Amino acid sequence: MTDTVRDLIHGNASMVAPGAALGALSHGFELASAKDFNSDIEVLNYALTLEYLEAEFYRQGNAAGLLKGTEKKYLMQIGADEASHVATVTATIQKLGGAPVGAPAVDFGGAFESRKSYLTTAHIFENKGVGAYLGAAGFVKNKMILQAAAGIFGVEARHAAVVGNLLGLKAEGGVYMGSTEVGIPTADVLKAVAPFLQNPAKVVAAITL
Repeated sequence: MTDTVRDLIHGNASMVAPGAALGALSHGFELASAKDFNSDIEVLNYALTLEYLEAEFYRQGNAAGLLKGTEKKYLMQIGADEASHVATVTATIQKLGGAPVGAPAVDFGGAFESRKSYLTTAHIFENKGVGAYLGAAGFVKNKMILQAAAGIFGVEARHAAVVGNLLGLKAEGGVYMGSTEVGIPTADVLKAVAPFLQNPAKVVAAITL
């Protein structure tokens, strides 16, 4: 595990090189490793970092005014869901006596240049979220937390399907990703989202709860 990945899991993502690189999101699919997490709090903070990213992504994307009608309605709801996930995961960490990581500053590059770029990036994010939850699920020790994570996992999968449908993707490998989901290792997930994280001194993430 690289220092950057380790910093992201432990909430120290203050200096990550910027630069949107959607191609970096295409990595192999394998399960996470037990050495990635020392406790349920670390798993939850990993999830919280990703939820921060998604919530801020939709806050900025919806504010850009790229969508209309049903598309706008759907993406507004997805954004509200992601903000709710931030609140839920944060509250869970606090209830367990842990310290939630802070929201990282972000830069989504050209994701909001058009309707297509917004939806395409959203589709990538949602499918990464599904894989991230599945990839880390095996390392959650508390069954109540695992149940809650499974609930969020299902919602992320529905988001991916909705956005894929809006993009007009074919069902197989598009709206859904096949008959089963496959977990993604934490290192690959965090490496994939790292290009969107900025120095907080330059950009302040504004998570709307």
